[in-house]
Amino acid sequence: MSINKIQVQNGLLLLIILIAVSFRFVDMGENYAWANFTPVGAIALFAGTYFKDKRKSFIVPLAVLLLSDVLLMHKYTGSFNPYYSGIELVYLSFAVMVYLGSRIKKVNVLNVFLVSVLSVLVHWLLTDIHPWLSGPYTKDFSGYIAALVAAIPFEKNLLFGNLVFSLLMYGGYEVVKHKFIASKEVYA
Repeated sequence: MSINKIQVQNGLLLLIILIAVSFRFVDMGENYAWANFTPVGAIALFAGTYFKDKRKSFIVPLAVLLLSDVLLMHKYTGSFNPYYSGIELVYLSFAVMVYLGSRIKKVNVLNVFLVSVLSVLVHWLLTDIHPWLSGPYTKDFSGYIAALVAAIPFEKNLLFGNLVFSLLMYGGYEVVKHKFIASKEVYA
């Protein structure tokens, strides 16, 4: 594969990720019904699938998450400090999503759908540990279940975000790759 073709593929991967991340900044106003409808999970899955360099597959989506967290924190609080309570489990869940994306060996609708659903399940189970332990829930199994139930609307939106953005990212990349790059290998 020529250097030029590799550069085109790398550029295409990054362009798709940048376009997807721009949706994280769409202002929904006071409409909390869309809270957590975000491309970040799909970006993590996509990077895990397509970046051959495994360091990049983790660095790119986690850096995108961090940068967008910094910018959104500044937008809403005036601070550039991206730290919030429970951040460690959130970032761990997205790192797991990258890993799950790397397990996709054959890109097809079923595989991407299954990994999208599994990644939301992992996110849900990990990120709701913090609200359970620090929130108003009892510190037993029933309290954890109550925290999980309270998070269902947010996880439902994350699932929809994963599915929609995965469809756009994986589908868009596969179409462009087959039509214009004409190679089944990806080097990033």
